[in-house]
Amino acid sequence: MNASGCAIGLDVGGTKIAGGIVTPDGKVLTKCVVPTLPERGGEAVLIAALRQAAGLLDEARAAGLNPVCIGVGVGELVDLRGNVTSAQTIRWRGLPVQERFSTLAPAVVDADSRVAGFCEAWFGAGRQFKSFLYITVGTGIGCSLIVDGVPHTGARGSTGTLASSPMIAICPHCGAASHPVLEEIASGPALVARYNQRSGTRATSGEEVLSAAAAGNPDAAYVVATAGEALGATVALLVNVLDPEAVVVGGGLGSAAGLYWDRFVASTRKHIWSDNHRELPILKASYGADAGFVGAAALALRRYPAA
Repeated sequence: MNASGCAIGLDVGGTKIAGGIVTPDGKVLTKCVVPTLPERGGEAVLIAALRQAAGLLDEARAAGLNPVCIGVGVGELVDLRGNVTSAQTIRWRGLPVQERFSTLAPAVVDADSRVAGFCEAWFGAGRQFKSFLYITVGTGIGCSLIVDGVPHTGARGSTGTLASSPMIAICPHCGAASHPVLEEIASGPALVARYNQRSGTRATSGEEVLSAAAAGNPDAAYVVATAGEALGATVALLVNVLDPEAVVVGGGLGSAAGLYWDRFVASTRKHIWSDNHRELPILKASYGADAGFVGAAALALRRYPAA
């Protein structure tokens, strides 16, 4: 494919904004990452993302390329018209996000789990499957069902919420009800919060907790193992309902090796009800944490193809 017909992709998550120049065949020509700092507010994050996109456009043009569009994936719900409709972490609800990016180049905004799944469907671990379930695990936890290479958007574009809603668990001994939330157990910030509370230390990242678990720290190992178990039980429920050909897992934490991954896979298989699909492939995303901005760029090129 001609690299001159490239696109700019951004993946706006709770920890970082990853961006790059991407060719129509999914090759990353350049990549840059800046911290999101969502606590500064939605407008400030939007300005930072626009500045990053503009810088990538300038870089592409200076290299003699022809960037034709911008794709943006965001870790929130996005409706069928590209409007951000939730504000769990990135406070873009009510802001004209797609319109602001469109002042730079034709733009597409979509949910991060859908664009990352689109990347893996066309260029990565999902290419061989007619249908697969894409799971992203990082600051948040999301999902997307991919069918025939296209993310299922649902009636309102509100697919992907996997781990934000409370479940209910009844103690068989005392009858007390608890309402666990998966993102408060298995996400990157959850690993940090649970480990610090349990050990009295001051870890600052999920990677630090994973490293402590790998080094044999019992508190870290408990937190990581139970997180993987909880994630696997939830993914197994989706597999039981949807019966995909495979599960593909990405995101910063989802791409990690070791105890988290091992317990997640074992838990998923343990909680799948039917023998028919218990041994389905569970694969790491080929693009890892880059799947979001690559898929956002690819989705934009699908709507605004290079000449």
